[in-house]
Amino acid sequence: MSRLKRPVSASGRDLRAGFRHERGDSGAVVPQGLLKAARKSGQLNLSGRELSEVPQTVWRINLDVPEEANQNHSFNSSERWWEQTDLTKLIISNNKLQSLSDDLRLLPALTILDMHDNLLTSLPCTIGELENLQKLNVSHNKLKILPEELTKLRNLKGLFLQYNELTSVPDGFGQLHRLEELDLSNNRLTAVPASFSSLSNLMRLNLAGNQMKDLPAEITGMKRLKHLDCTSNCLETIPSELASMESLELLYLRRNKLRFLPEFPSCISLKELHVGENQIEMLGAEHLKHLKSIHVLDLRDNKLKSIPDEITLLQALERLDLTNNDISSLPHTLGNLPRLQFLALEGNPLRTIRRELLNKGTQEVLKYLRSKIKGDTGNQNDTPIETAMTLPSQARVNTHTITTLKLLDYSEKQTALIPDEVFDAVGSNIITSVNFSKNHLNEIPKRIVELKAAVCDVNLSFNKLSCISAELCMLQKLTHLDIRNNLLASLPEEMEALGKLQTLNLSFNRFRTFPSILYRLRTLETVLLGNNQVGSVDPLQLKQMDKLATLDLQNNDLLHIPPELGCCVSLRTLLLEGNPFRIPRAAILAKGTDAVLEYLRDRIPT
Repeated sequence: MSRLKRPVSASGRDLRAGFRHERGDSGAVVPQGLLKAARKSGQLNLSGRELSEVPQTVWRINLDVPEEANQNHSFNSSERWWEQTDLTKLIISNNKLQSLSDDLRLLPALTILDMHDNLLTSLPCTIGELENLQKLNVSHNKLKILPEELTKLRNLKGLFLQYNELTSVPDGFGQLHRLEELDLSNNRLTAVPASFSSLSNLMRLNLAGNQMKDLPAEITGMKRLKHLDCTSNCLETIPSELASMESLELLYLRRNKLRFLPEFPSCISLKELHVGENQIEMLGAEHLKHLKSIHVLDLRDNKLKSIPDEITLLQALERLDLTNNDISSLPHTLGNLPRLQFLALEGNPLRTIRRELLNKGTQEVLKYLRSKIKGDTGNQNDTPIETAMTLPSQARVNTHTITTLKLLDYSEKQTALIPDEVFDAVGSNIITSVNFSKNHLNEIPKRIVELKAAVCDVNLSFNKLSCISAELCMLQKLTHLDIRNNLLASLPEEMEALGKLQTLNLSFNRFRTFPSILYRLRTLETVLLGNNQVGSVDPLQLKQMDKLATLDLQNNDLLHIPPELGCCVSLRTLLLEGNPFRIPRAAILAKGTDAVLEYLRDRIPT
């Protein structure tokens, strides 16, 4: 059988040449029509085409005579190839590129070069010849070192190098005088060069997820810096010079090793200060008096024992997060902050505010605090007078909390067993809350079942529990259960009997999978599973949990976020930071839950 021949013109030219694809050595296809359009628009997008190398015709797109010029037909006004536009924007992201050719220099007009999500281990030195480049994105690659020539890109305004393997950056970075945004997050940096002080136009600097123990004092030379993110490093102190940065508006210092809150006498523009998940033990008036413009103050997961009365100096404060500290009482004047809309107090041993009141939200708590101001006297402490009895076991039980607050509190005793005398002290009193946190319990006390008539709140956090007992599953009025910071790897099927459970805190345990029993607890409104090793979730079953409003999956092992998760429209807070997935990007996560869910829905296959 004879093979079909391609149609040719009298001159021997292939009449289908204009429909061919340019094929690189990698075998990946680049449509000729795409190259033709790029010559007109100056923009070429080759994202997600499985390229293992960039075809030579891309580098030479403005040098070689295009194939359509060889075709035997006349050109109209819209097809004059000789009137082509120089390529100014090239996107080659989401491919399999391991290296780039030195021929990159053949595109000197480029202003935007996007190469994120490839396998690049280095950049060619010729990148320094792209003198018009304004935005360079090489995030989510495998870069171990940056060429010195990168510092020649004097027109660069945005440089994105997050999620690589960089251990250092060139000292000459200070020469990038026009740089406005620099992202070096999630690398292996232990320091940044002092030359950063010359980045006088920089407005956003992201150093999160590195290994830095300190910041250079010269960083204060960034006179226009508004946003500084040093989350998840090893910082023990902050240079005092940082306090002189008058333009600074947002400062993220979460997940470090800070023991003291920095003072900011000159940061007159500072609006958000995030110092959660550190080791801060004290908050004094000197730390607060200069934060008069602050809108958001995040102090969660520290070791604070009290809040000073000077908190009332923060007249612009809108959000205050004190979650998971050791605060036992609050200044009543906190209720007078005029703009405070969000106050998070969960995980504190508060003894004067009932759980029922806390569950009613910020405004009810503030109203309660204001109501107590009139009754305050100069020497009065807002901690109730304890009427305690010493039992034969020397256990100290606060009978005042039992009778007045309906709380059985035996926390922070460093004990492996709850003495029988503790339960005996309850007598005929009704108990609604139990706090056995911060002990060394290996198992849940069996006598807890004696409280099933009314108990709705149980705190067993910071113990050594490796399993949940049947007795706990018999507390059918339970609405809030806190068992974070234990050794749990699974939950029993008997928990299905907890038909009123609304809030469940399982953070800092050893879960490798999302506990299947939770899918059947349809009353759950809040599930906190951060800091485990969860590798996957079932979006279809999650969707059936129609009351679930808050889901915390931070710092787990999620490699993939299923697009169907976007259909869980009941979610108001979805926390996914700190997982190894690549999609959605950090920029999407930063926009909040609604944006993440919408992004995921858009990716559902049709």
